[in-house]
Amino acid sequence: MHPVLQLVVQRLALGLILLLACSAVIFLGVEALPGDTAQAILGQSATPQALENLRMKMGLDQPPLTRYFQWLGGVLTGDLGTALTNGADIATSIGQRLGNTLFLAACAAAISVPLAIILGLIAARHAGKWQDKLISGITLTTISLPEFVAGYFVIFLLTQDNWLTQGIGWLTGGSGRLLPVAMVFPGMGFWERLNAVILPVIVLVLVVLAHMMRMTRAAILNVMQSAYIETAELKGLSPMTVIWRHAFPNAIAPVVSVVMLNLAYLVVGVVVVEVVFGYNALGQYLVDHVTKRDLPVVQAVGLIFAAVYIGLNMLADVIGILANPRLRHPK
Repeated sequence: MHPVLQLVVQRLALGLILLLACSAVIFLGVEALPGDTAQAILGQSATPQALENLRMKMGLDQPPLTRYFQWLGGVLTGDLGTALTNGADIATSIGQRLGNTLFLAACAAAISVPLAIILGLIAARHAGKWQDKLISGITLTTISLPEFVAGYFVIFLLTQDNWLTQGIGWLTGGSGRLLPVAMVFPGMGFWERLNAVILPVIVLVLVVLAHMMRMTRAAILNVMQSAYIETAELKGLSPMTVIWRHAFPNAIAPVVSVVMLNLAYLVVGVVVVEVVFGYNALGQYLVDHVTKRDLPVVQAVGLIFAAVYIGLNMLADVIGILANPRLRHPK
């Protein structure tokens, strides 16, 4: 077997094992949540007999190990179960909201990834100068803010009539202000949906931009110490040409890794942002059912988040292998 194919197969096998371990951790974590599901559904006035009957109907009277393997078997066959609170099919409900989460993450990634790489290149080109200090200072300030603080800060700035909102009429159809709630619904056109998610996209870009920019800068500066970079400089090439043509291609592996990690965050870590802006997607769906202690929904959404995170990390490993000649030809 070719060494590259062997490494890819190993990464895939490790990813599947890790996902299986995550499923067990998710199941145990949900089981450890305080409260009684039957009590949460029937209310405080429910009789002990009614509670016992509901637990038997939902299978909560069975041992946890039995319920785990039943749940895992259903997942392997594509059956995520039904929600305890309303009886809706979980796979259908998740499918309706997953598209909204992916749309939000894609919009944020389309802005943050190229912007982070460009800013990283500029910071590396002017390392130690005022341009580098300005870019690093602004991005480190934004990453220091928790998502909910950044969300409310953006809402305060861009939903009021002030000098910042004077130039965004082209985004708001001439109203001059953005809505603080990201309302989306089936049947919305692309531009209407894009206009609705402007504020959460801004917050996500602010949150993930600094990490990618700093890693790009660090990777390029590390490569700039190589002998072939000095040779390119002695040939009379401009500093930006040296960075773009020689340093950046050889620094692509760590940059891709950090980009994939942040893409995973954009899908998995948007729960707070979705709740702040009332965005109807997986994060909001998860929070709503955690408060109701709807265990099958929490387990299903948690497993999907884990699968996305592990999948993107595996993709980063594979791209890193293909981009690194020493890994492609280990001998």
